[in-house]
Amino acid sequence: MPDAVEGAAHRAVVERQFGGQAAAYLASQVHAQGDEFQALRERVGEMARPRVLDLGCGAGHVGFQVADLAGEVVAYDLSSRMLATVTEAARERGHDNIRTVQGVAESLPFADASFDVVYSRFSAHHWRDVGLALREVKRVLRPGGVAAFIDVVAPGQPLLDSFLQTVEMLRDTSHVRDYSVGEWTRYAGEAGLNVTATQRQRLRLDFASWIERMQTPDVMRDAIHRLQQQVGQEVRDAFEIDKDGSFTTDMLVLWAAKEHV
Repeated sequence: MPDAVEGAAHRAVVERQFGGQAAAYLASQVHAQGDEFQALRERVGEMARPRVLDLGCGAGHVGFQVADLAGEVVAYDLSSRMLATVTEAARERGHDNIRTVQGVAESLPFADASFDVVYSRFSAHHWRDVGLALREVKRVLRPGGVAAFIDVVAPGQPLLDSFLQTVEMLRDTSHVRDYSVGEWTRYAGEAGLNVTATQRQRLRLDFASWIERMQTPDVMRDAIHRLQQQVGQEVRDAFEIDKDGSFTTDMLVLWAAKEHV
């Protein structure tokens, strides 16, 4: 029962944080653009009209990128208002093969082996139990199916990790954790997924739009600025922190597969 109560409490925080920001995420250049999209399209294009799950779809950018190559895209998210934005945008863009389903990553309401591809982009750091979510991904993937997870990645050094997790939480109280490459690999392996490739990319975040997109309260915004000013030069250099607060972090693209039976 405590887990259920705590899970419901976290879901409420996520809905509160993202429910009113759906339009901002649809317009966000950080979410709408990315070098990784080409690789996502290429993998879907290798299959014959596959069924794709966009896990933690947000405003739907992954689904929009691959819809013309897929048989069906299921856009799955906790936020009902995000899903409403996806439905409207999909209709405007002529993607009649995108449908939305609401729920949490740790309990997918889909049959075993029902997807050829699972993609998740900038969502996993909100999941309450990433290990359980990855086991669900493995369950719903067909044998030979592929998955890709794209997210901000935690640095290997404790000092840099502490800084990143702190500014993430100050900006967005629904943040759980940015995971390291080692953590991602371990969780995927424990879930029964075979990691086939990992790639790091640098991600530049404009402070003003990063804060505005989440409607971060002024007191939290000021705390982030203060922290950026007070940390040592090692941290400022690692994250390339500018005077206006803009900074650079690493993101990870992790590819995994479910073995053929």
